[in-house]
Amino acid sequence: MERIIDCPLQKHTDYYSSLLLCFSHLRWNFVFQRPQHILTRAAKNHRIIFLEEQIREDCSAPSLHLNQAGRFITIATPVLPHGTGESEAMEIQRHLVDELLASESYDRLVTWYYTPMALRFSDHIEGDLCVYDCMDELSAFKNAPPELVRLEKVMFGRADVVFTGGQSLYEAKRAHHRAIYPFPSSIDVAHFHRARQSIADPADQAHVPHPRVGFFGVIDERLDIDLVAYSAEVMPDVQFMMIGPVVKIDPATLPQRANIHWLGGKQYAELPSYLANWDAGWMPFALNESTRYISPTKTPEFLAAGLPVVSTAIVDVVRTYGAQGLVSIADADDVVEKLRDILSRPRGHHWAKTDAFLAGTSWDRTWEGMAAHMATASALKNVIPLRRGA
Repeated sequence: MERIIDCPLQKHTDYYSSLLLCFSHLRWNFVFQRPQHILTRAAKNHRIIFLEEQIREDCSAPSLHLNQAGRFITIATPVLPHGTGESEAMEIQRHLVDELLASESYDRLVTWYYTPMALRFSDHIEGDLCVYDCMDELSAFKNAPPELVRLEKVMFGRADVVFTGGQSLYEAKRAHHRAIYPFPSSIDVAHFHRARQSIADPADQAHVPHPRVGFFGVIDERLDIDLVAYSAEVMPDVQFMMIGPVVKIDPATLPQRANIHWLGGKQYAELPSYLANWDAGWMPFALNESTRYISPTKTPEFLAAGLPVVSTAIVDVVRTYGAQGLVSIADADDVVEKLRDILSRPRGHHWAKTDAFLAGTSWDRTWEGMAAHMATASALKNVIPLRRGA
């Protein structure tokens, strides 16, 4: 199998004896979210290999494409020829992972899973510690593989420690593992605090009048498209700014009105400049199986940016933020009233309360908490490091 390095891997003299191999259903360069926040911090103590899902190309033979995402973070993408059968694809990926590990030098291997589906080609790997970071109820998402539920049961049997992406998800999963801990959505406060300052309006929204109500995130079956259309129709003077890639739904089904602006995906670094020029944030999530256990990362990000927020009744948002009076909870019957109310208030009126609430929340603390549970799990497992690899 060919290893293709798409950009030069950085050379360094520091050596981390611990290698963390992450299996992810999300691509590193798709949307900067939980996996990226956590693993960039884990890279302070581990070398990271982030193995993405396979892609198919017009090629004669399979290969593994490698890119550097940080000093100690390598993105590995299996590339398979079009027409490769599913069973063959699993065997190829199994071989690619084996070759990748054989080429690495490490004393300790941590396997980290975001998707149990990766067990189809990695269940033979015996790491020193196995972590399952269950960030979503993937089985409830559109087009979820039928095998996912069965493989998650296998995952619970293999994992030494399990984390969940929110409190509701923890409550749904806690009976399945002896060492499971909730780590809800967190926040890079400094990054989003920039939106409280005066920042030039990005070119693609500079022409849009105020007031502006904005959403950012993946636009998929979790978004209540009908609520977006209704809100724009009954509030023609309000501009609805919608940022994010469209996946799993037909873009042609998105409502089109003069006051709805579909701006597409943006880089994480660009978000503060958009939020700085909005008047309010909103989270018009549908209330369905795919949103039952979500803990939207954008909730604390909106708040850190200084925006008042209206959200539909997502359980973890209601419990954590609605109960504290930090987010206004609405549905189709009162969304106009709730949006009008927050738009009528001075933008900074809630900052002191918001900042006090967010003071104890950060991705740094999230990683520190996870690392502590990993250390405990390792001690209980009585890991004896063995030298492996090249």
